[in-house]
Amino acid sequence: MKFVIDTNVILSAPYSKKGASHLLLRWLFEQPQKMNIVSTPLVIEFEDVLTRPEHLQRYPTLSQQDIGWFIDDICAVSWHQKIYYLWRPYLPDAKDDMVLETAFNGQADYIITHNIRDFRGVAESFSIQPITPGDFWRLQQEK
Repeated sequence: MKFVIDTNVILSAPYSKKGASHLLLRWLFEQPQKMNIVSTPLVIEFEDVLTRPEHLQRYPTLSQQDIGWFIDDICAVSWHQKIYYLWRPYLPDAKDDMVLETAFNGQADYIITHNIRDFRGVAESFSIQPITPGDFWRLQQEK
């Protein structure tokens, strides 16, 4: 099983230790094998979004360096996918196209996102299932 975690899930993970996004990332770090897929454009987006002033204010105990280490840790437990095929424009938001391209090129089974409707038609066209962190977490607990 392989998947891509959307930036909105990474951003929401620190907010609640009981939230599905937080539980998903903790679970990811505990896995003996890599399942998450990242690409250079996706990692750059992680850095851009997580280090915006409005987001840094939400985490007053974390520095930009801490955020960088967190992203490095995500990369360390993830497959690094080169992007060979671009599907732009396919989705209304180019940032979502970047997530889709990472998932397609990495042959992912899932895109884990809070914004399912932004990935309308992806399951039918690419056989990649958009799923919320909560639904993905429940799916893993059933195994």
